[in-house]
Amino acid sequence: MDGFTLLSIILAALLGVGIGAGVALVLSRRSITDLRTELDDAGERLGRAVSACAAAEGENRILHEHNRRLTEQSGEEQSVLRALAPLADKLGQVQAQVGQLERERAQQFGHLARQLQEAQLSDSKLLSTTHSLASALRSSTARGQWGEVQLRRVVEAAGMLPRVDFHEQTTFTITSKESASTARPDMVIQLPGNKQIVVDSKVPLAAYLEAQSSIEDGDEQQVAAEERRRQDLLLQHVKAVRAHVDALSRKKYWEGAANSPDLVVCFIPVESVLSAALNTDPALLDYAFSRNVVLASPVSLLAILKGVAFSWRQDVLTENAKELYDLSRELYERLGTMGSHITRLGSSLKSSVEKYNSFVGTLESRVLPTARRINAFEPADVDAPLSTQTVETTPRLLSAPELIDSETGSEAEERSA
Repeated sequence: MDGFTLLSIILAALLGVGIGAGVALVLSRRSITDLRTELDDAGERLGRAVSACAAAEGENRILHEHNRRLTEQSGEEQSVLRALAPLADKLGQVQAQVGQLERERAQQFGHLARQLQEAQLSDSKLLSTTHSLASALRSSTARGQWGEVQLRRVVEAAGMLPRVDFHEQTTFTITSKESASTARPDMVIQLPGNKQIVVDSKVPLAAYLEAQSSIEDGDEQQVAAEERRRQDLLLQHVKAVRAHVDALSRKKYWEGAANSPDLVVCFIPVESVLSAALNTDPALLDYAFSRNVVLASPVSLLAILKGVAFSWRQDVLTENAKELYDLSRELYERLGTMGSHITRLGSSLKSSVEKYNSFVGTLESRVLPTARRINAFEPADVDAPLSTQTVETTPRLLSAPELIDSETGSEAEERSA
């Protein structure tokens, strides 16, 4: 190959390379523009993607924090539930008990309703009985019998026995300078030392019962009028009690009773009857005392009778003590007599011992030597030698002065006899 051809080939090659480079340059410029456009688009998309990623990451952190809080809250709730588990059991038990109590309350309410009905019926019967009793007590005869029954109950409650510690409806004669009269009090109570106290159980109740039956309902004027009427009735009640006190004072029961103090007990069977009279007239008690009359309610009379019963017990103890003293004195005297007998017995024992010792001495000093000399001629077959002993113990003499004095006195009496 010649140089021209080679050169032509080289030139053609260079030309091809240049053309290719130009074509490539043109193509590359178009690609760079497109790439820049695409790169700008990609950058925008990347920016949006980064923003979206950042937003997603923020949301992820928020979700993670929320999940963490939910987890912690769930743990706390579980802890609270575990801590409240016993309380829930207790609440269940309380609920069961409340249910049981509710059922029991319903039953008790039913029982209470029935009891209220029964109480209402009882109140109605009691009211009817009270009206009947009040009507009966308006009679002086029935009132006197009722007072005697109440008096007997109080006396028996004090531990006293009829016809032993008290007598009912005893008749005795009251003698005065002018005349003599017969009295029959409701009861005579025996006191220690053969003493007596008279009790009367008749008391006026009509005005008091009328005052207690006053109506408390109505307007103010009716209530005020009823209160004035009640006060007037209570004043009448006080006047009736004063009149009864004067009547008892004039009877002078204490002059007919044996060894009775100068008074008579006026027994009022109801506490409220006496308290109403004393509230209306505070000087009533002193008025009765000035006329030798003692106003006594069941409580005060029971206290008086308890004192009387105590006096009886003390009197019995005194009698027993006196009897014990007499027995002790008699025993002391008999012990002295017995001492004299014992002394004589001791003297007899001492004399017997002395005589026994004298006998033993004579036996050993006079009899046995002769017997031994006789036995020496022909010894006898004797299991044990003959021996004797004196009694060294002497009887003990009495040293008590009571016994010695008694013995001396007894011997003096014997010598004088």
